[in-house]
Amino acid sequence: MTTIKIITDSSCDLPKMIVDELGITIVPLSVHFGEECMPPHMELCDFYARMKTESVLPKTSSPSPLHFLTDYQKKAEVNQDILVICLSSALSSTYNHALMAKEMLIEEGYQGRIEVIDSKTASLGLGVLAFKAAKMAENDVPFEQIVEAIRCSVASSGTLFFLDTLENVIKGGRLDRVRGAVASVLNIKLVMKASEEGSIEVMDKIRGTQQALKRMIAKVGEAVHDYDKDVIAVAHSNCEERAREVLNQLLQKHPFRNVLFANMGTVIGTYAGEGGVLIAY
Repeated sequence: MTTIKIITDSSCDLPKMIVDELGITIVPLSVHFGEECMPPHMELCDFYARMKTESVLPKTSSPSPLHFLTDYQKKAEVNQDILVICLSSALSSTYNHALMAKEMLIEEGYQGRIEVIDSKTASLGLGVLAFKAAKMAENDVPFEQIVEAIRCSVASSGTLFFLDTLENVIKGGRLDRVRGAVASVLNIKLVMKASEEGSIEVMDKIRGTQQALKRMIAKVGEAVHDYDKDVIAVAHSNCEERAREVLNQLLQKHPFRNVLFANMGTVIGTYAGEGGVLIAY
């Protein structure tokens, strides 16, 4: 067993097979329709179908500090150092709760090493960071080097989103209904990105799905990549065929050896809506 434990939250959208293989601990956020809490492994097709019938978006809730503390204590008991990588603090209180739990653990007398990092991103943007950290831990890279590498990756990574529907943006109050209706009639698609501060901002407004997806792929090409070491990741909100095509086009231009592919979970799917595609690198 590695002496370094990687902890992240359920907004990371990492496939379960990879989470299990690398021994990553996932602290869950919760998703509620009214007073009803959705089961952690709800069928995503059912989730998107229900979301279409609701007049308001479901609510997401971050894990409590006590939830994080419980997981920290389990790792401390077996003398594991702890690296926690969280959903952007600009989008959720998850990071702040993880920090509070760290202080609580230290007050209990914990003598090991624990670091909490704000990923400043979401979905597989966060997942890529947790994957990289877990791979380094698996290969016995020293704790300080992993922390430094992940902090550098936070600064150098990119996360791009394509929204197929504006309905969730409208329901969430991020776009007024009149302008949203006009954009829908004109077939305007939003291409968004994670900013340096970790918020989500509009990068482009483009007419047509294919043009919007091409813009995202072109944006990936503007960065410098080490195809042997870097990771490319594509997540989708219940539109696997579309996302597979995006991934194929990406790999034709950029032959990354490390590839992640996943369906977005309910946390990120709440805001993306059905048909969305995310690229992280």
